[in-house]
Amino acid sequence: MELYYSFSALIVLTAVFSYLNSRFLKLPPSIGIMVIALMVSLALIATDSIFPRTFDRVTTLIASVDLTEILMGAMLNFLLFAGAIHLHLEDLKEQRMPIIIFSTVSVIISTFVIGLLIYSILPLLGLPIPLIQCLVFGALISPTDPIAVLGILKQAGVPKSIETKIAGESLFNDGMAVVVFILMLALARGEDVNTSLGGITLLFVQEALGGIAFGFVLGFVGSKMIYRVDGYNVHVLITLAIVMGGHLAARSLHISGPLAMVAAGLVIGNFGKNPGAVSDTERDYIDKFWELLDEILNAILFMIIGFELLLIPDLRRFGWAGMATIVIVLLARFISIYVPVKLIPFKSRFGKKSVAILVWGGLRGGVSIALALSIDDDLNKNLFLAITYFVVLFSIIVQGLTVGKITARFTNEEEAIS
Repeated sequence: MELYYSFSALIVLTAVFSYLNSRFLKLPPSIGIMVIALMVSLALIATDSIFPRTFDRVTTLIASVDLTEILMGAMLNFLLFAGAIHLHLEDLKEQRMPIIIFSTVSVIISTFVIGLLIYSILPLLGLPIPLIQCLVFGALISPTDPIAVLGILKQAGVPKSIETKIAGESLFNDGMAVVVFILMLALARGEDVNTSLGGITLLFVQEALGGIAFGFVLGFVGSKMIYRVDGYNVHVLITLAIVMGGHLAARSLHISGPLAMVAAGLVIGNFGKNPGAVSDTERDYIDKFWELLDEILNAILFMIIGFELLLIPDLRRFGWAGMATIVIVLLARFISIYVPVKLIPFKSRFGKKSVAILVWGGLRGGVSIALALSIDDDLNKNLFLAITYFVVLFSIIVQGLTVGKITARFTNEEEAIS
C-alpha cells in the first residue's frame, strides 16, 4: 500500500508541474517539469526551518524512490522500447558506422579522458581521489542518456541525419558503458576481476551482444504473434509482455535488458506493425499507446531528477568541482567525437559545425545519476553523485534548451552533415 501512496503522490505532483509548465513557463515538457521540481526543492531547502514537516515529507517521499532500481530495472526498458519502436532501420543502416563507433570507441575514449582529467583537477580543489575511482566516474558519465536525448531532440528541430546519429548512439552505448562501469567499479572495490582482453571481450559479448540477440528473438516472436491475431488491445498487450517479460528474462540470463528492449523495439516497429501485419487503425493505437506511456514516464523521471537535489548532501561543498566537471565532460565529449571523425573514413562528411552539434547534443540524464547512486559509500559516493548532478542539470537545462537554436543556426549555413 505504501508503494501505491508514493506512486500516487508522484503522479499528482507530475500533473501539477506539467500544468504549471504548460500554463506559465512553456518550456519543453520534460525540462519544464524538472525546472519546477528544482525550484520547489530550493524553496523547501530555504524554508526548512519554517516548514520542517513539509520538507521532511517531501524528502521521505523522494527517498522512498530507489532511482537506481526504478530507472535501471523498470522505466529504462519501457522508455527504450518506446523510443526504438519509432526508429526506421533504414535510417540506422545509413548511419550504422558512426553509431557503432560513437557508442563503443567514443565511450572508452571519454571514460579515460574524464577519469584522467578529474584525477588531475580534483586535488587542486582539495579533493584528492584515487585514479580508479575517477575512472568509475568517467564510465558512468560518458554514455549519452537515451531518455534525455530522445525526449529533447525530437522537439529541437535537429536534422534527420544528426538526430539518427545521436539517438542511435544513445540507444546502443549502454552495452559498452555497462561493461566499462562494471569493470571499473569492481576494480575500485578491490574485487578479483579478469581484466584480460579475453575476459573483457567475454563480458561485452554476454552483456551487449547477448542482449541484442535476445531482443531480436523477442521482437521476432512478438511480430509473429501480432501478425496472427487482430485487435489493437491484444497487440498492445503483446508489446507490454515483451518489455516486462523480456526484462525479467534478461536479468535471469545476465544480459543487457536495455539493449534487448532496443532490439525488440526496432523489430516490432519495423516488422511487427508494418502495413502487412496490422491495419492503420491498429498501428495508430500501438503508436499512440507507447507515445503516451513515453511522455508520462519521462515526466515522472525528470520530476524525480529535480527533487533528487534534496537527497544530495554537501552539494554546495562540491560546487567548484561540479563546475569544473561540466567543462571536463564537454571537453571529453569533443575529443571522443573529434578523434574518430579524423581517424576513421566515414561515408558521410563531418564538418566543424557537424561535430559541434554532435558534441552539444550528447545529453546526460537520469541514467548517470542512477549509476552514481549505485556506487559504494566508501568510494566517495557523495562527491561523485554531486558532480554528476551538476553535469546532468547543465546538460538537460542549458544544452537541452539551446541545442535546437545552435542546430538551426548551423544548418542555415552550408556546412552540415549530409
